[in-house]
Amino acid sequence: MKAVVSIAGSDSSGGAGIQADIKTIAAHHLFAETVITALTAQNTLGVTGVHEVPAAFVSEQIDAVFSDIRPDAVKVGMVSSAEIIRAIAGGLDKWHAENIVVDPVMVATSGARLIGEDAVLALIEELLPRASVITPNIPEAQVLCGCELSDEESCERAAVSLARSLGVNVLVKGGHGAHDANDVLATRSGEIHWFRHEAIPTSNTHGTGCTLSSAIATLAACNNGLEDAVRQAKAYISKAILHGKDLHIGHGNGPLCHFFPEEE
Repeated sequence: MKAVVSIAGSDSSGGAGIQADIKTIAAHHLFAETVITALTAQNTLGVTGVHEVPAAFVSEQIDAVFSDIRPDAVKVGMVSSAEIIRAIAGGLDKWHAENIVVDPVMVATSGARLIGEDAVLALIEELLPRASVITPNIPEAQVLCGCELSDEESCERAAVSLARSLGVNVLVKGGHGAHDANDVLATRSGEIHWFRHEAIPTSNTHGTGCTLSSAIATLAACNNGLEDAVRQAKAYISKAILHGKDLHIGHGNGPLCHFFPEEE
């Protein structure tokens, strides 16, 4: 059985972070492993507390995972400090990790910045260049490229610019528009691919970024090419959102339905 490790924060309400990643990996019938970078006290209404895991213990978790059940792919999510980022980068190098998908979680849905400037710098210089693909949403891509993204043309330019400067494949995620959820992939070799889908009217979107990035890592572990992995991951998350429309869990933005019927 193929294995995928998620290096991310824990969501106590189960809708995002490590919990969403485990569900996504399991939904694809792969073995899920975890390296927890932070504990959060959160629910569908928001985050009320964050307890950061010491960087040395993050390294210890990485060593434990890779020395026994070596993962075929890695998903990296919430990393809140430069020390943790360096620990992850060092661990990935030490174990020659492959199929690394980094979701640069920097900006909350509310628009609030989640990590400090020193962590952003470490992310850009030490972690993102080690990725096979990074998956920023529009606010995160704006932080990374230092420019405003207001339409498809600017999103495509940002993806191309980041792919060139970082030397990695870049998927800039849409989903912030009222009528579409279009993502653009710029490869390190200069190719451009658009993945288009109509926006699904629902407030149950808690954990969408975590789910998409872990789905890409899972499909990459199954030896799918990057374009196919993104396309299949996009199809999976669209169905998870669609089937999550009728979930009535929590009093805020509810979670997706990770385990939907395979046949409509």
